[in-house]
Amino acid sequence: MANPLKTEVIRLYKNLLYLGREYPQGAAYFKQRLKSAFMKNKDVTDPEKIKQLVARGDHVIKELEALYFLRKYRAMKKRYYEPEK
Repeated sequence: MANPLKTEVIRLYKNLLYLGREYPQGAAYFKQRLKSAFMKNKDVTDPEKIKQLVARGDHVIKELEALYFLRKYRAMKKRYYEPEK
């Protein structure tokens, strides 16, 4: 793996690991799935394929952020607004 791509992959892993702390099914579950996903692709050497995988990981980050935002929104709505009948 080329040096700039290696740093991108490590950055992606650290970001996902950080975001996984609040995962609904638990941090341990998320960490296990994250590690298995990265280990599955550890032998990829093609720079274009690595870029595709990093882009997919960035998409997962955006999806997780949206999930957390939605969860916080629902909690606030439940707390401050009356339920609709």
